[in-house]
Amino acid sequence: MRIAVGCDHGGFSLKFTVLNSISSSEHEVIDFGTDNGEESVDFPDFVFKVCDAIQRGVADRGIIICGSGVGASIAANKMKGINAGLCHDHYSAHQGVEHDHMNVLCMGARVIGPAIAEELTKAFLSAIENHDERFDRRMGKVRKLEEFGHL
Repeated sequence: MRIAVGCDHGGFSLKFTVLNSISSSEHEVIDFGTDNGEESVDFPDFVFKVCDAIQRGVADRGIIICGSGVGASIAANKMKGINAGLCHDHYSAHQGVEHDHMNVLCMGARVIGPAIAEELTKAFLSAIENHDERFDRRMGKVRKLEEFGHL
């Protein structure tokens, strides 16, 4: 898979852990920055780059890191076709893909450390969407909410 990665200055401390985890899992990395943890930058700029790559088919999934992961998750879910989840535990990182068809993993570098980030990245990358009727039905309702604002 092709994995788009982006972070702001708050997520920079985990960026190389995530990049190395993706590479060691034999997936292709598309790095959208930031390239500097010292200069304050706005997380929506990097969220857009990652999610736009998924929308255009340049990337299959994305990982976004900011300070808490909350802002990145909120911004990513504003973009059509993006199912972003904030995960700080192993179960959510794989179950979000399997049941909820999550295509963007959001993490907070001020919440978790490198070992957990590596574990979550690998869980996210190894998970496969489950297309059981009940999961597809639920995700169909999510797409209706995205499209029409109601069910």
